Amino acid sequence: MKLYSDEELARIIDKEILHRIGTVADRMEVEAYVVGGYVRDIFLERESNDIDVVIAANGRMERPGIAVAQALQQELGKSAHLSVFKNFGTAQVKYFDRRAKEEIEVEFVGARKESYQRDSRKPIVEDGTLEDDQNRRDFTINAMAICLNAARFGELVDPFDGLYDLEDGIISTPLDPDITFSDDPLRMMRCVRFATQLNFDIEPETFDALERNAERIKIISGERIKDELNKIMLSKHPSRGFVDLQRCGLLQLILPELVALDVVEERNGKAHKNNFYHTLEVLENVCKKSDNLWLRWAALMHDIGKPKSKRWEPATGWTFHNHNYLGCRMVPEIFRRLKLPLDMNMKYVQKLVDLHMRPIVIADEEVTDSAVRRLLSDAGDDINDLMTLCEADITSKNEGRKKRFLENFRMVREKLADLQVKDYKRLLQPVINGDEIMQMFNLQPSAIVGELKKVLKNAVLDGTVPNERKPLMELLMETAREKGLEF
Repeated sequence: MKLYSDEELARIIDKEILHRIGTVADRMEVEAYVVGGYVRDIFLERESNDIDVVIAANGRMERPGIAVAQALQQELGKSAHLSVFKNFGTAQVKYFDRRAKEEIEVEFVGARKESYQRDSRKPIVEDGTLEDDQNRRDFTINAMAICLNAARFGELVDPFDGLYDLEDGIISTPLDPDITFSDDPLRMMRCVRFATQLNFDIEPETFDALERNAERIKIISGERIKDELNKIMLSKHPSRGFVDLQRCGLLQLILPELVALDVVEERNGKAHKNNFYHTLEVLENVCKKSDNLWLRWAALMHDIGKPKSKRWEPATGWTFHNHNYLGCRMVPEIFRRLKLPLDMNMKYVQKLVDLHMRPIVIADEEVTDSAVRRLLSDAGDDINDLMTLCEADITSKNEGRKKRFLENFRMVREKLADLQVKDYKRLLQPVINGDEIMQMFNLQPSAIVGELKKVLKNAVLDGTVPNERKPLMELLMETAREKGLEF
């Protein structure tokens, strides 16, 4: 972070579009301020081309944000595109700055004050002053404003010391956090998200308010929550956000399946690991290797089936047999509830959750061509992502065991590469397909057809029968006779 004087801020925001806005505002005798994330990111030394402007008319005109945007568009001419959203009292101007050679988007809104009803996050909006507008902002770091009027161009207006909070790395609210979060519970998710993205701490009283108001999240739509979760997930260290969500009680309401992992049970001196923190460690390991959102979701959900599969076995201790299969079955319901896409992305997450134990089993045993062929067949084009997840899943504190698994994974990857070079994918589907089997034995689509296909496929994968028509047909006939089929 870097501190700037008003004179330095004036030089930083020395953009044609901002001067034009200031000129239009002066002519219309209103105040114009750039606010929010654009101002925050100046001090954080981050690039931003999305500019939010508040127009304070102090009661002298209706919908001042729209009025100034319209006047600006007229002044800029054909190089600017205007969109007006009358229901919200806002407008947007898109402008290509030829000098800077970049497209700039500016959102305009009139300064306003808001009040809320208990059962809704939709505010009752009235015209207000700049002070009113800053009071309604979610966090102090987002409540700073820089004046665009010519006489005060570059002047910082920071009534809640947002600059100090930026410097100290703190997320806090301008006013009473209980009111802030109760009025608009989505701000609780935004609070955790900003803390995660910026690597900031949540101010203690603000965090206490998160705990007190957590139940209010129930009035927020799944779509809104999903958007914030995805932003947390795409941050550099998403585990930080999930720890905060867990600590304040929000995670139990949003993703209880993940909270169920936060338990350690001991019996006869044997305890299993805390799978919640293990999951977050796996997620962090994946984040070091990939920014793929859905691979990160797969990491978060890879052990989601463990609470349902946990068993105590006197001889071996705690077991989680088939947790991958149970987790795979849980994914669609979680995606549906969180309003995540029920498309190929969900199928991808399901596949990785289901298969994530396979490479581990292979690595723990002899790495055979047959086992690797099966893995390649089932994982398909997602094999590299699956291997990334599995490597991330090795969080053992036993360095010897960890080193052995990672070395075996390296061997698995080498065999995968060899098989892919030889185009085994082309050979993994037997030359005799299900349609032909049904025609030969006069069958309808049924379990028996699947069984016959599986016999052929396994034979090819195991390398016991070449993927050629004659030997496969002999195997098919032999298997059909054993099952009592006539042909």
